[in-house]
Amino acid sequence: MSLVSLFSPLRISLKNVYPIWNVYKKNVSLAASDKYEEEIRNKILAASLPFVIELGWTKECLSKGAEQVGYPGISHGMFTRGAGDLVHYFNTSSNEKLVETLKQFQEEYEQKPITPGEFVELAIAAKLKMLVPYKNRWPQAIAIMSLPPNVPNALAALLAMVDDICYYAGDRSVDFNWYMRRLGVAGVYKATELYLIQDKSENHADTMEFLKRRMEEAVQLHDIISKSDIAGQGAKDVAKSAFVTILILTNSKFLHIDKERERERDNRNTENRHAIYTLQRKYITSYISIIWKALYVNHTYK
Repeated sequence: MSLVSLFSPLRISLKNVYPIWNVYKKNVSLAASDKYEEEIRNKILAASLPFVIELGWTKECLSKGAEQVGYPGISHGMFTRGAGDLVHYFNTSSNEKLVETLKQFQEEYEQKPITPGEFVELAIAAKLKMLVPYKNRWPQAIAIMSLPPNVPNALAALLAMVDDICYYAGDRSVDFNWYMRRLGVAGVYKATELYLIQDKSENHADTMEFLKRRMEEAVQLHDIISKSDIAGQGAKDVAKSAFVTILILTNSKFLHIDKERERERDNRNTENRHAIYTLQRKYITSYISIIWKALYVNHTYK
């Protein structure tokens, strides 16, 4: 057997592999490029936050942030949603800080347990304290995130926050309570957030008192609905459908849903979560309209 005939199959194999290798290298290169660009974006966004107090949530603020880390002011063109990207960065980064705080709460109260309601109250108060430096500019942030292009990001950040709070508060429910608790926490948070930006009391004591009252009301309402088989059924269905609709629109895949909980849900013959995703499109607009009005609209800012 000649050397040519011996290496011919190898030559053919390499010829077939070469295009695949090129595609692989291109994909790796694109992934590295995207990661590098994301790092630059995050640097600029982080550097822009200190300028918000003076300049507000604006493109000018992004330009100042870019210059602060050594990039030209025109780098704000990297942010397709403009100030919406800056507000979203603040929401997501503060959510990450909140998770670390929630873990600390768990350790702190491990020996002296508190009720889930008290834990949620502490968590919401911790998140609101992160808003205090931007309090005077926060109505502008709410208005920006109410614009249609920014609504999915706003809902996704809110959903991530309330899910983290409920999870670390000990919620492991697999029935309708999973939805009710998260929507309840979202409602309490948004109401207290709006109260905060108008609060002129010392150390925002009035806001903390407002939060305490809203939490007490939310716990009472949840108890009434969960114990009612007839009157509460409509609320249960709306809560479940509305929450899943938000999941669809935001493409949220970050919730604390593990395989064990999914198996338990199946074993209890409850509705399959994926089946709910097939809600007809005609209901989506109405659900989101209701949620959005409850959380962002119909408020007057002083």
